[in-house]
Amino acid sequence: MVFNLQAMPLLRKEGYFYITFVGMYTHKKSLGQHFLKDENVIEKIIAVLKEDSFTNLLEVGPGTGALTKFLMDLPAVNFKAVELDEEKVTYLSKKYPALKEKIISQSFLDMDKPFDEPFTIIGNFPYNISTQILFKALEWKDNVPCIIGMFQKEVAQRAASKEGSKVYGVLSVLMQAYYEIEYLFDVGNECFDPPPKVQSGVIRMKRKTTSLEYKSERAFWVLVKTAFNQRRKTMRNAVKSLFSAEVLQDEIFLRRAEALSVEEFAALTFRMQ
Repeated sequence: MVFNLQAMPLLRKEGYFYITFVGMYTHKKSLGQHFLKDENVIEKIIAVLKEDSFTNLLEVGPGTGALTKFLMDLPAVNFKAVELDEEKVTYLSKKYPALKEKIISQSFLDMDKPFDEPFTIIGNFPYNISTQILFKALEWKDNVPCIIGMFQKEVAQRAASKEGSKVYGVLSVLMQAYYEIEYLFDVGNECFDPPPKVQSGVIRMKRKTTSLEYKSERAFWVLVKTAFNQRRKTMRNAVKSLFSAEVLQDEIFLRRAEALSVEEFAALTFRMQ
């Protein structure tokens, strides 16, 4: 239960200021903090997590512990959480003393791999860096078989969208090259404290069991980013610096980047200069 001063939240520059039984905390807009409070949504996320077996679990951005209180006691699971906000680290350590040795006080974007063995990532990800979080997770893709996350709905849709969609882009292709991505459900802004101005969505990403065939990972990433950098142009104009004039005569280059599947991008890398 959260009590605020004079029964009303006190508006400060950094957000709302709260007093609880274990200390004080604020919502910091600069860190994109919107804390999940809807128990039904939390239960649905936990249920999805339990569908697959895992031994190691990393929560990104536990905040005030809405998910954490369920995650930390999962049987036979080695749990860790990473939190940038020192105020929240202190708050969580006081509220859940068992967490003291399990919280990494650092930015997820700067941290080293938290486990030597494969681990699942879960979190209500800060919306201002959610795309960066996904690309960071890609660095560990061979050790991360599953990612379950709450994102701004637009980002969740982009990650899960297929070719032909208006929101299909770099994030879609690069994540789907390695993961099967499922958009699970919407989450309304009323489910958060304070409510964000945008809708949210939960997605699950499972590591693909077969490897994508491409010339090299670097070639694949360069091709995808170059193609979508000028997405309104045909591929022939957007990626002409990467292919010979002869190769560019192929009909596939008459299409736009958003029309090509992940596999088609991968196949084209073998024809790059």
